[in-house]
Amino acid sequence: MMIISVFERFGEFAENKNKAKNVRTTLIEPSIKNGNTICLDFKGVNNATQSFIHALISNLIRIHGIEALEKIEFKNCNETLKTIITIVVDYMQDSLENEEDENEEDYIE
Repeated sequence: MMIISVFERFGEFAENKNKAKNVRTTLIEPSIKNGNTICLDFKGVNNATQSFIHALISNLIRIHGIEALEKIEFKNCNETLKTIITIVVDYMQDSLENEEDENEEDYIE
């Protein structure tokens, strides 16, 4: 399991979505593609923006489905971070379901 310290990379307020995207594309996605799991350790992080969390995990959910979350452990999250992560995951799940509904409608005439 690869452990990524969010605090060491982004500080106590994780907000830089470009850096989050870079971590996702260079560390998280290759690791998950190889069948490994990731631990995102939020110890020392007080807050994050929704766009930061979105940049960190949403593409994984888009590519691998909600099952991608089985490969990611969110550790040491305070209540604020838990809420933000839940919002992003719920949003992505709704997006995937809407996509499926639209695809099904394409076959119905």
